[in-house]
Amino acid sequence: MLTSISSGVWPTMVTPFTNDDRLDREALEAMVEWYLARGVDGLFAVCQSSEMFFLTLPERVALAKAVVDFAGGRAEVIASGHISDSLDAQVAEVQRIADTGVDAVVLVTNRFAREGEDDDVWIATLERFLARIPDSIRLGFYECPYPYKRLLTPRLMAWCASTGRFIFLKDTSCDTGQIREKLAVAGGIQLYNANAATLLESLEAGAAGYSGVMGNFHPQLYGWLCRHWCEQPEVARRLQAFLGVASAIESRAYPVSAKYALQLEGLPLTLATRTRAPLDLIYAFRREVEQLRVLTAEIEARLGETAG
Repeated sequence: MLTSISSGVWPTMVTPFTNDDRLDREALEAMVEWYLARGVDGLFAVCQSSEMFFLTLPERVALAKAVVDFAGGRAEVIASGHISDSLDAQVAEVQRIADTGVDAVVLVTNRFAREGEDDDVWIATLERFLARIPDSIRLGFYECPYPYKRLLTPRLMAWCASTGRFIFLKDTSCDTGQIREKLAVAGGIQLYNANAATLLESLEAGAAGYSGVMGNFHPQLYGWLCRHWCEQPEVARRLQAFLGVASAIESRAYPVSAKYALQLEGLPLTLATRTRAPLDLIYAFRREVEQLRVLTAEIEARLGETAG
């Protein structure tokens, strides 16, 4: 039974669609190869970046299974797809995702209590859920911002650790103080920061790595930071400054911007999404994506010189 997952970079994958709004398997396979060639440590399929709230359950299952198949054991794969409101539906969808062969199923923290309900409600609902999920299914958590953001408090983090059922948390607090509090009680749960600006601070505090949208733009730079921050602190500090500022591109019509960035890398995917129009990526935003690619290449070359 899997008791941990790889430290490092876990990009939150976007979903490629054909022009007639179907899952584009050819583009997806090319994406998986692109991520792996850039040294990612794992793949987070079926998440908010994947537009999971706008995918049917069969589509979520097909997406997770395809990523597992295309990765072919070369990297671990986790997936969410946990979007339903009712407990019965949640149990069914988690079992379906687990059956695809992913290494862990990632639960969405806001699915176990309504906005405004307290931690006791959340724990009680999760206890009922866990009683119906086989122990063989390894689980993680994602503090998904949609439809509302529910951050794990230190109390909830400690409770989850005590169950021995969870191995992963994608933290979206964007607050190193909160991350430190969670890590203090995390037990066997590995924390992955979704926020680029606080990544180095979180690694210094004991976070396991990065899992965020910028993994769709330049995952190799995040990989360098996760692997070398301790041995080359000054280079890491300068790289962190670039990554933090560069992550502002997240606000530029994402996920269309990420798909455009992947197009520039030569991948055969369209700009189609189910959440926004390709035209939302206006000319100026496209230029920013193009310029980010130029700077990424320059910084990658400098890092190579440092390593040499």
